[in-house]
Amino acid sequence: MATRKYSKRALGEAAQGYLFMSPTIFTLGLFLVAPILFAVFLAFHKVKLLGGMDFQYLGLDNFTRFFTDQRALIALKNTGFYVLIVVPVQTFLALLLAATLNAGLKGQRFFRIIYFLPTLTSSAVLTLIFMWMYNQNGLVNQILSMFGLPTYNWVGDPKVALIAIMIMNIWSTAPYFMVIYLAALQDISDQIYEAAEIDGANAIQKFWYITVPILKPVTSFVVIMGIIGTFQLFDQSYIFSGGSGGPNNSTLTVVLLIYQYAFKNLGTMGYAAALAFILAAIILIATLLQRKFSKEESLY
Repeated sequence: MATRKYSKRALGEAAQGYLFMSPTIFTLGLFLVAPILFAVFLAFHKVKLLGGMDFQYLGLDNFTRFFTDQRALIALKNTGFYVLIVVPVQTFLALLLAATLNAGLKGQRFFRIIYFLPTLTSSAVLTLIFMWMYNQNGLVNQILSMFGLPTYNWVGDPKVALIAIMIMNIWSTAPYFMVIYLAALQDISDQIYEAAEIDGANAIQKFWYITVPILKPVTSFVVIMGIIGTFQLFDQSYIFSGGSGGPNNSTLTVVLLIYQYAFKNLGTMGYAAALAFILAAIILIATLLQRKFSKEESLY
């Protein structure tokens, strides 16, 4: 009898809990789970959404089409090149900035604010500012001319257009990861550095043999977040190229290509959904590989 009462009470408490959670469950189901399931459905169909909905089952054709789509391969190549350059550079720069600010320099609070300002700026506004700077008669070329260096058509030259976006994104994203590194650096005990000084270690040795190994878990997190963010490059490429991925597909990324197939080409919404899942699989594989080749344990 006591067990039955206890069961009824437990069921009542569980029902009450789910009742309180129901708004959140409904919201997540409507705006997260349902779109994912619908995207899975679209990935296996040829979809016509305008002029009356029409779904034609294609099986795995949308996925196999990726390997014969030249623009998709170009987009993947551009995105991969972007990730390979931006992630290591922004990680190193973030660590370097954090270590500099953590060294106890005068005015470090002021420099923290200055360094972090790019992260607070809207991505669209930041892109427009850099497009003005990248103009052939803009600030960047003027500075290069002052030092006798060659100038470039940063926006219109296929050879440097993607590099221009890389420079802008490294400058704008490194401060965000700098804050993460700075918080981790302030958590390292000074006694470790004092012991190293007694053993005769200089500043570079302390940084390389103490700071860097201790921050391996943080670096792993920063690299993973960097990989996820860089693979999803869209808005800067869209604004730079006016949505075309030009010049000559040099700034075309996978996410921009997904947008083009989903909203600019009729009948390719299903293929766009398949590309989205392929991109998700690539990000997952890259993240798992990074975790496998990095040691997650802390050394203190």
